[in-house]
Amino acid sequence: MAPVTTSPSPATSTRLLSLDVFRGLTMAGMVIVNNPGDWGHVYWPLLHAEWNGWTPTDLIFPFFLFIVGVAITLSRRSASPASIVKRSAVIFAVGLFLAGFPRFDPSHWRIPGVLQRIAVCYAIAALLYRAVLSRVSAGVSPGAAARRAYMPLAVVAALLMLGYWAAVTLIPVPGGTAGDLSPGQDLGAYIDRALMLGHLYKPTWDPEGLLSTVPAIATTLLGTLAGLWMRTGVTPARKAGMLALAGAGAIAIGEIWNVAFPINKNLWTSSYVMFTAGAAAVFLAFCYWTLDVKHWRAWARPFVILGMNALALYAFSALLVKTMARITISLDDGSAMSSSRWIYVTFLAPYLAPKNASLAYAVGNLAVLFLVLLWMYRRKIFLKA
Repeated sequence: MAPVTTSPSPATSTRLLSLDVFRGLTMAGMVIVNNPGDWGHVYWPLLHAEWNGWTPTDLIFPFFLFIVGVAITLSRRSASPASIVKRSAVIFAVGLFLAGFPRFDPSHWRIPGVLQRIAVCYAIAALLYRAVLSRVSAGVSPGAAARRAYMPLAVVAALLMLGYWAAVTLIPVPGGTAGDLSPGQDLGAYIDRALMLGHLYKPTWDPEGLLSTVPAIATTLLGTLAGLWMRTGVTPARKAGMLALAGAGAIAIGEIWNVAFPINKNLWTSSYVMFTAGAAAVFLAFCYWTLDVKHWRAWARPFVILGMNALALYAFSALLVKTMARITISLDDGSAMSSSRWIYVTFLAPYLAPKNASLAYAVGNLAVLFLVLLWMYRRKIFLKA
């Protein structure tokens, strides 16, 4: 991860403004849900579903993977296999560093993780996209190539979702039963224990495990399909309308599939893929209509700043939380508490209702990080893989 100075400003860039804003909103949501002042006092929309089902918080990670998929179709950094692999390796390495920081204990260093999953999903989706596009683009316009690439990528995404569904519901787990989707009992958890026991988020399973990365790749490919649609030559209004319609259809498919294969973020079930990708498509359509069609942009600049430095925001957020947790404040009674807890109990908890105080701490955390990213944005410093 290294500083890169970019030349065009957002106003003159060919970047898709709505995608930057969508990314920024998603990252802002991530910072807020990851950093409450007190985990015992959090409004329910800012918590993950305990197991099956979903809350708004459960949309954040798949939204980001969907955004990665859209960006693949727009980014020059996905132009060659070497650049794709290099970028993926850097993102994966940053994820491993953040997982180990600050102790770096090899015996309990978590191997899976959010950035690690993003790296794998990006690499596979980008390589597939490049391979398909190179086969269908000869002698045709970019719009025609996009239309021809759509079906092969859609088929791959469908096969990934169906294959994952079949695997976790039909393959018996040694010592268990086929189709047991309770925590730590599914096929993915068995594979993770066999390969990475002691290096998982939970003692016996990991929400970013190996097998559940397969349908997460499908999430990224569905974003790539949306990006291909955005590259076609139809009118902007039609782009937004059809994207929203497709998103609504995917939500419906996800809800229907939920009856047989429950929507579950930890397992990244195929119904969850369809439901969240549909919601992401609808939200992107809204952002595109608002920002790139109607040009209502006055509200968007803070989210552009966050969205254009997403990797920096993720890394700084994780480093800030872990550093503040290790810095202790000595109290008058001889005890000590972390600096983050001290800020919460000293400046927020006495004056606000518990859940409001907890939310205020999270928003304050985001505000501090925003100021850092604003400084970087004004100097055109962007951390890129």
